[in-house]
Amino acid sequence: MSPHLNRALVLEAPVETPDGAGGFIGGWEVLGTLWAELAPGRGRRAAGVEVAVSKVPYRITVRGAPSGARSRPVAGQRFRDGSRVFHVLAVSERDPGGRYLVCTAEEVTA
Repeated sequence: MSPHLNRALVLEAPVETPDGAGGFIGGWEVLGTLWAELAPGRGRRAAGVEVAVSKVPYRITVRGAPSGARSRPVAGQRFRDGSRVFHVLAVSERDPGGRYLVCTAEEVTA
């Protein structure tokens, strides 16, 4: 059965830019928009540094892309849907032909 790719998610990669004082500032570079299917898992509450946070696992399915392509998500990147952010933890092929990829991700909210 084919996934229902009905959500446009922005794929972002971490970048560091010089701060002018010998250090770096972390940020995110937009790699593109991918159509995806989101399937939430069971959430849990975790203690944050100063507040309690909610961590919800997601299975995000997108179209396949060859290794090394900018459109292929990798662990350490993230998806953005407006103000919602999904951190990519792992990526694997959904089917033997590699037509779809499954991203194990986590949404963290305060």
